[in-house]
Amino acid sequence: MKRTLVPVIFGITITLIFAFLAATRFLPFQRLEFLLYDMAYQVRGKAAPPGEVIILGVDDRDIEKMGRWPWGRDTLASVIRAVAAMGPRVIVSDIILSEPSRGDDAVADAIKETGNLVLPIVFRFKGEKRRVEDDTFLNNAFTTVRNPDRLKLFTPITAGNVLLPLEKLSSGASALGHINMFPDKDGVLRWEVMAVEYDGEIYPSIDLQAARLFLGLPPQAMKLLATEGIDLGGKTIPTDPWGRSLIRYYGPERTFPYITVSDIMEGKVKPGAVKDKIVILGVTAVGVYDLRVTPASPAMPGVEKHANVIASILHNNFAVKADNLINLLVVLISGVAFSLFIARLRALPGALLSLAFLAVLFLTSYFLFFQKGVWIALSFPGNNILVIYLVVTAYRYATEERFAKRIRNMFSSYVTEKIVNELIRNPDLAKLGGERREITVLFSDIKDFTTFCEQNAPEEVVTRLNEYLGEMTQVVLSWDGTVDKFVGDMIVAFWGAPLPQEDHAVLAVKCALNMVKRLGELQEKWAREGEAVLDAGIGLNTGDMIVGNIGAEGKKMEYTVIGDNVNLGSRVEGLTRKYNARIIITESTLDHIRPALEAGRIWGLKVKGLEEVVVKGRTRPAAVYELVSLKKGEESVIIECEKRDAVYLTEK
Repeated sequence: MKRTLVPVIFGITITLIFAFLAATRFLPFQRLEFLLYDMAYQVRGKAAPPGEVIILGVDDRDIEKMGRWPWGRDTLASVIRAVAAMGPRVIVSDIILSEPSRGDDAVADAIKETGNLVLPIVFRFKGEKRRVEDDTFLNNAFTTVRNPDRLKLFTPITAGNVLLPLEKLSSGASALGHINMFPDKDGVLRWEVMAVEYDGEIYPSIDLQAARLFLGLPPQAMKLLATEGIDLGGKTIPTDPWGRSLIRYYGPERTFPYITVSDIMEGKVKPGAVKDKIVILGVTAVGVYDLRVTPASPAMPGVEKHANVIASILHNNFAVKADNLINLLVVLISGVAFSLFIARLRALPGALLSLAFLAVLFLTSYFLFFQKGVWIALSFPGNNILVIYLVVTAYRYATEERFAKRIRNMFSSYVTEKIVNELIRNPDLAKLGGERREITVLFSDIKDFTTFCEQNAPEEVVTRLNEYLGEMTQVVLSWDGTVDKFVGDMIVAFWGAPLPQEDHAVLAVKCALNMVKRLGELQEKWAREGEAVLDAGIGLNTGDMIVGNIGAEGKKMEYTVIGDNVNLGSRVEGLTRKYNARIIITESTLDHIRPALEAGRIWGLKVKGLEEVVVKGRTRPAAVYELVSLKKGEESVIIECEKRDAVYLTEK
């Protein structure tokens, strides 16, 4: 329980911290949010733009053909007339005409003749404030402002000065609109300021005016909804309290169709290319430096920004930032859910889960933004997921490394590396305290070892004993047994702990048979070397035993088995001398291996019933059986004990 509870507590605590950061709009994460926002555009690439907007660019080739920029007013008048002759519904000029010049009358006449041209104005926010008494300019302000109860919350960007086109030019224009652009602090243009306040009036952007004219709406149909948006003939354009709208870019530069002024003047453009469309006239030549950094492009001509905004207005293709409460809920829900899952996983599965959560967050945000027009903040929930993963993984690493070291120190001398690793991967399988389990225990003792010690030097005894114990231990481990202890020349091993083993009795019996086989090989070796030959007896018993750490806590502990059935196993091993047998098992062990014998999973084994005995320290009789290996290919056979009175034994 603690193993998962602590990581969950860590995860929820970190989630609450990130929820607080999201609620207070922590600035570093807000900047990261902009990067994620921009990345979504890079992932999407180019989307098909609507066909109502055409860009008429003054590019480097036009300047080469028609002279250096800025062109004379007579040339500009000719361009306006040439474009108007092709039948566009609206012409938008992105060229400031604020200073008098020769040819102004020609331009003024051309503007009046077209009857559908929108001229730009530029607001200034620094320097001395001044009022403008220009009726044409004043007539382009919003005529209707709704939501008067929200006016205190409505804080549009306020200008102190304005740069207007020449009055003789603006008087013939269909509308005036500002072309001010306000990049974020990182220099990226993400917002369109739909409305700017100046001298107590609020003025629309040139893109808003162009869309109104294209839709054939009068100025009165354009209503400002304070803090909410702009009503354009029943179409609502969402804005924030500052009168800004998120720009939904259709793609990088050159996403919208371009035509050049020189091609228009040379008659290379068919009238159908611009008829009944919005034509935006602006400079795209690289040397003029009218380039903007946008989420979709690091160098987009300013004129194409206008195309994106106008197209978005016409098709209601705007997005809004999700309410802060929604972003807060995303952090809380994703963080708590991730904490509950990650608490049960290790580092690699946890990393995959983290990537899955991040992918779901990103894809959900991507879908909501590009399909539903809602910008969900990703920086807070995304970083929350990463921090939870790192903290939980670090905690797991620290605690599980310590636990793994403890497990390895505890069991590496008893069991195989395979079992140790399994215990580390699944620590719940090894309860380090005592518990009752069904276990098969094996005792093996060298016969006549006392005599051997008397007849040989101590060094020889130790060398021979180490060789024997080493070989027998290897056999036990190869059959996934746990080496309990060495008591002088005695080996104690068991199966069924620390890992549960359903076939523990079968494994123990096969181990005993292989111990006898390996001992036979050692005996042949010793005989060839002229050394004394050792022999051993093996006893096995199966039953409930207590297994766990036994000893003085903090001083000396042993992972071992105790109980009546352990004692019986020891007594059964002693019977190998009485019956002159290599391996003796109890009836309980036979009952556990009987299905394997009958199913043919143990071949070449003779199980011979000896008799029922009552060993020292017990009152109940136990039937004992001798195990003998048959020749290769012979089927196993069981000879039951004869029914007769139990034999009482007082010796070991």
